[in-house]
Amino acid sequence: MATTGKIVREVEVKCHRHQVHGVYKNNHNDLAVIAPDKVEACHLVSGQWDAPGSVIQWNFYLGFSVDGKVETAKVIIEEVDDEFHKIVYKVIEGAVLEFYNPVILTFSTEDKGDKKLVIWTMEFEKVNASLPDPTHYLDLLCAVVEDVDGHLFK
Repeated sequence: MATTGKIVREVEVKCHRHQVHGVYKNNHNDLAVIAPDKVEACHLVSGQWDAPGSVIQWNFYLGFSVDGKVETAKVIIEEVDDEFHKIVYKVIEGAVLEFYNPVILTFSTEDKGDKKLVIWTMEFEKVNASLPDPTHYLDLLCAVVEDVDGHLFK
């Protein structure tokens, strides 16, 4: 029997949350400039940056350091919701799928009281029940959001 999971992480941001959404919606390729120790490159494989059905390849450093080991993942954009600042990605290629398949990543933003939040949700199915949850991927995604916030809040 497969083991499914869902992990949610919130990152409080100082800049307007729609600005962070704008980077993820329209300027994925800027992430390599904003967070070069985490993102080596981000390429549009097909479609448009902001359109469902588009395919994007991420090249990233899972250990958060440029040690020469780049991991890659291709994602397809499944949903873009401008009203709720939400983007849903499905991983379609990459090493992560050897251990967790499928993997769905949801980027969204929300106000909670006086806090502005970026929320990453990772839904996954473990190929082996003994595997740990893939929290290291969410650690990376949240660390990139912190870098984006620092870049935009200058």
